[in-house]
Amino acid sequence: MAGMEQMGQMEPRGGGAAVTDPRGVLRQGRAFLDFFWDIAKPEQEVRLAATESLLRHLREGKKDDELKYTLKRLVEGLGATREAARPGFSLALAQVLQAFEEIPLCSILEQIKEKHNLEKVKKKLVRNAAFGNFFGVMALFQSGRLVKDRKALLESIQLLQQLTNHQTHLRDLPRKTLIDITSEVPETVFEEVLFDILQGDLSSAFTSPENLHLLLVGMQKFPGVLKPKKLKKLFGSPTVVNKENVSRLVELLKSAARSEKEDKKLPSVVFDLLQVALKEGAFELFWNEVVEDGLLKEKSGPVSYMCYRLLGRALPLLSMEQLQVVLKGKVMLHYGEHVVATQSPQGFKFAAEMEGYIDTFLSGCDDPERQLAVMMGFSTLTNQGRPVLLSASRVVRHLQAEALQKYICWLKDMFLRPDLDCCLDFSSNRQKQNRQNADIAQQKIARLRRWIIHRLVNITESATRKEESLVMDIARFCFFHAFFVAKKKKNSQIAEASVLPSEPLNERDHTETANYFFGLLQTLNTLPVLGDTAKAAALREKHVHGVTADGKLWIFLLVEYANKLLSTEHVKAVKPFTKEQRDIWERTLQSVKNLQKKENKSDSAKVGAFQQLLLSMAIHLFKNQSETVEVLSDLLNCTERAFSKEAKKKKTDNSEPGWVEVMVEILLSLLAQPSLLLRRISKSVFVWICPSLTKRGLQLILDVFDPNQEQNEESAVVVMEESNKKTKSAQDTDEEGSEDSSDEDNTDSEDEESEEVDDNFRSQLMKVLQGGNTLEGDKSDEELDDEAMMALDKNISALFAEQQKRIQAKKDEKDRMRKEKILRRDFKAKVLDLIDVFLVKQAENPLVFDIIEPLLQLIEQCMSSDSDKQEVDFLQKTASIFKNSLCRNKQYCKRVASLQEDVHDLLQRLVKKACKHTDSAVALYYFSASLYLLKVLKGNASSTAPPPEPEKQSDSRAKQACQLLNPGCLDVKKVVAVYQQALTQFLSKRNSPLTCSMFHDLFKRFPIMCKPLVDTLVEFITAAARQHQQAMACLLLHRVLLLHELKLFVTEEEWEGLITRSISQVTQCLKTLGKPIMKAEKEKVAKSLELLNFLLKTVKGQKLSVELAEVEEVLLTLQQLEDIGSSPRLDSLYWNVMRWLGYTKPKKEKAATKPTQGAESLKRKKKGFLPETKKRKNRKKGIQENGVEPGEDGEPAPEEEPLGTETPKRKKGLVPGGSKKHPSRGGRENGVAKAGGGDPPTADGDAAADKKKKKRKRKNRKRKGAAGDEAEQVPAAKKTKGNIVRETQQKQDKAKKKRKEKQAPVLQE
Repeated sequence: MAGMEQMGQMEPRGGGAAVTDPRGVLRQGRAFLDFFWDIAKPEQEVRLAATESLLRHLREGKKDDELKYTLKRLVEGLGATREAARPGFSLALAQVLQAFEEIPLCSILEQIKEKHNLEKVKKKLVRNAAFGNFFGVMALFQSGRLVKDRKALLESIQLLQQLTNHQTHLRDLPRKTLIDITSEVPETVFEEVLFDILQGDLSSAFTSPENLHLLLVGMQKFPGVLKPKKLKKLFGSPTVVNKENVSRLVELLKSAARSEKEDKKLPSVVFDLLQVALKEGAFELFWNEVVEDGLLKEKSGPVSYMCYRLLGRALPLLSMEQLQVVLKGKVMLHYGEHVVATQSPQGFKFAAEMEGYIDTFLSGCDDPERQLAVMMGFSTLTNQGRPVLLSASRVVRHLQAEALQKYICWLKDMFLRPDLDCCLDFSSNRQKQNRQNADIAQQKIARLRRWIIHRLVNITESATRKEESLVMDIARFCFFHAFFVAKKKKNSQIAEASVLPSEPLNERDHTETANYFFGLLQTLNTLPVLGDTAKAAALREKHVHGVTADGKLWIFLLVEYANKLLSTEHVKAVKPFTKEQRDIWERTLQSVKNLQKKENKSDSAKVGAFQQLLLSMAIHLFKNQSETVEVLSDLLNCTERAFSKEAKKKKTDNSEPGWVEVMVEILLSLLAQPSLLLRRISKSVFVWICPSLTKRGLQLILDVFDPNQEQNEESAVVVMEESNKKTKSAQDTDEEGSEDSSDEDNTDSEDEESEEVDDNFRSQLMKVLQGGNTLEGDKSDEELDDEAMMALDKNISALFAEQQKRIQAKKDEKDRMRKEKILRRDFKAKVLDLIDVFLVKQAENPLVFDIIEPLLQLIEQCMSSDSDKQEVDFLQKTASIFKNSLCRNKQYCKRVASLQEDVHDLLQRLVKKACKHTDSAVALYYFSASLYLLKVLKGNASSTAPPPEPEKQSDSRAKQACQLLNPGCLDVKKVVAVYQQALTQFLSKRNSPLTCSMFHDLFKRFPIMCKPLVDTLVEFITAAARQHQQAMACLLLHRVLLLHELKLFVTEEEWEGLITRSISQVTQCLKTLGKPIMKAEKEKVAKSLELLNFLLKTVKGQKLSVELAEVEEVLLTLQQLEDIGSSPRLDSLYWNVMRWLGYTKPKKEKAATKPTQGAESLKRKKKGFLPETKKRKNRKKGIQENGVEPGEDGEPAPEEEPLGTETPKRKKGLVPGGSKKHPSRGGRENGVAKAGGGDPPTADGDAAADKKKKKRKRKNRKRKGAAGDEAEQVPAAKKTKGNIVRETQQKQDKAKKKRKEKQAPVLQE
């Protein structure tokens, strides 16, 4: 009773009483009401922020009226029309109820029922009311208090049961909410409160998926209530999963699958049913009868996907025996067929989702046996021998060490002794039609072995719990079966030879294994150091890759293993070595040992790079023996000479190529190989031979980009193409075979249609027909006999077959040339990486100067070549290397003293080529290269005169000035002559490829060039033949004068003289302007005024003695030009200049914006707006009918104004002369006061009138008039202003009309 009294006392604060004084809450401010507006907004962040702010406001305010108003607004918002608003109000109501626990839930529930009454609401608002009730219950549930309040819980459950009748609007939301609430309540509450209400739903569990789901949740949450005896009373059986319920369960699960079709997730009822089946010990019955024999027979997408998802979700719940049942069942087979059938891009691919289920299971499972069972199960689901699971799948990273070891052993055993009987194998319909029974077994074994090798190679990269022994075991296994074969006698010394393959590997198997092995080598080369030792951790911190924990190269260990295999008698190589090859192998091993001895003495990184190159080529000796022997021999000679003491001495004999040149040739040949490992190692080796690179070696690299040298590369490119074809895996050829054949057929048909018949073929055809007498049909009526016809057909078919061969040969030649072009461009891109490495690593090498022109020629070639993607990418790469690695590199050659003449000549050539080029984009690259050389020359110290040093080294400004004044090795006169010629061409030639930004960059980066070239700019302000060139001269001069560094190179007298000459030139330029300023002249005027503004500012600021009378005179004449006043930009620039001469811009008087009260009243009375043409006609008509001529009262007749020039006062009759309502009012006209409207004008008045008339004609017919007794001068509007006034008047009239239309219905009611 005390509790009830307390609730009764609390009820007025948050209960259902209506708000007595809502306006009192509303008067408190907009901030409180804005919370509710923000809660209804679609943005989730805004809704959450508004909810938090509302709660904070209610806690701090502690006002009952605000809390009541809040509850009222939130309850109303539950049934809002907008979908985003309803969850916002529901969440806010839940938070309020959670924060203020004194608010009784029953009162809120009554408010919800009363506000959203489904029985009293209109038919069109039933949907909103249904959602209002639903979200109200959701708010009570989310508050966390519903489970504690039994009465509110009971009423909420009853309300949800009523809402299930509105499935058209709410669908299954009430049922799902009912299940969620039921799963949260305690067992006692469920038994005492909810069981009686839900008994009807529980007894009808097999009528709908929702009721079944409610039963399953109750069985799992409340096993003490829903016992088998009680279940038997409810629906007649003590268990859910039994043979009697199989058919009903199948139908319910099908219905659930169709309901969850769009969500693409496993229905909750299915997963709960699986858990109940496991609990009841009826899993096999459920899986075999319900899933495999029931659901899979449906053959519909949603049901099949539901079975696949159930398979993935069931993995963590199953035991070993149950896993074997699932992984060998029909669902797995059905899933494999689905994966193979949906390989097209249009099909929905479930394989990625299933891989996610496997990944989740492996990451959460600690049992190695179950992990191994799942991996083996999915690895034995095969399509004609090839497993459906991706060989590159990364799920193995979660395997335990024991499971991973067993999985690798199982893979190797399956490779050696393929057991197709243990595989769950299937074939697609197309494969069943096309297969050949004779070779199907061998094909399955080959596909399985190919997948296993790729799987093993991928484990070394994906697995996280791998050890060095495990990785080495995989590498040895792949290497052995790629290049060796075990003899019949077993060998205990070599583990890989201890087990003989049940099916011997053929040549294709060895080739595929070798290809995957070289991919493994690339992985090992980039593999971080494995192990948990301190030494391994230290190597990982240094980012060392490709070595073991003891510092040995992985590839060195494999070479040692290969040497061991070569020396044993129990194995034999697939391609045995000859004596020469064996000698080169032994020599390579000895060279590597010698390098290892020098590793501590010399640079370890350099030694490691050469070791990797030698060992990689030694491994390639097993693959391409004839090609590798010669390269390896040259490489060994280069290595010996590179690390010998004689290599450091200067070579006197230039006839024999040095080791660097030979090494460059070897690296270039390796770049043409398809092996990514060799290309990366070649690049790392080139880094270390860059300091020793000679001019001849660099020229070998640059010759690759020379178009004249491409003919010599043709044979090499063809060889690379063939080798690239051979390295394609069988998988790629199988997948691409059908597509390639179809593409070839299409191209064949197109080429045949487009191929024109040549004259030679036509003449041969005529001879064949004449030989058969078929062309003499008019002379003889006799027909050919059968033998003659057969002979003729044979000759014609032979002729057409020969023609077809010629066409095919032409097409093959064209295709070969296209492929060679692609391969050559790809090879050039790889060689371009070497250029990039050299420019970055050896930026101070004088050989950099030899790269500039070839790079520019390469850019020029790419600009003029085809615009396909490969060409564009190559051009972008070349341009990026030129800009970033060369021009923008902060490091440059510091030893130019001996190369001054050559560098100056190169600079001169570059500038001349930039001037002669037709393409401005290419000219920019040439000009940028010249600026790079200018930076190099200026940055080098001169050998003749030391640079002047400032007295105080601590003064940074003095250091900077010293650096600017020091020309270094730069021959200023020679370079100035070059750039002066280019500047003269830019300012005089009609179509110059040079641009203003090029010279601005020159002046900004090298102020030393400003003083010699500034006179040229001053001269061409008037000397330039074209208007835009004069504008460019003004612009460049302006930017040069703005540079603070310029004053370091000129004295005060020179500076004053420069300013004086510049002002004089600009003055002369402005004198040449025509009366109407042409379009081309406007830019020149703008740039001239900008320059003149700076010059006058400098004169006034520095108080220079410069005569400005001529400038002032010229500028005053410009004021009379209408073109300057009509252009806002020119007008602003002009008055900015005149400001320095003491002139100010006259202020324009604004038109009256506030009409008199009479005018406002007349405007309100105006109902409509006539077009201007109508007004003009009526005006003329009115004048003629009244017989009153203009000027009847003695005033001069005002001219007829054009359309839209009347001011608002003129239209309303408030201006004298426009109306006769106020004849006694005076006004001002042109500044002359009038005594009265009816008196005749005096002589002064006539003169003023005449002056006014002339002024109208000259200034676009402006009018001025007096308005009222204020005697305020109102200038008449221009035509544009009249248009603006008219548009505003139209908008005002339309707004008034709309307001009247809105008010009319209210007045009628």
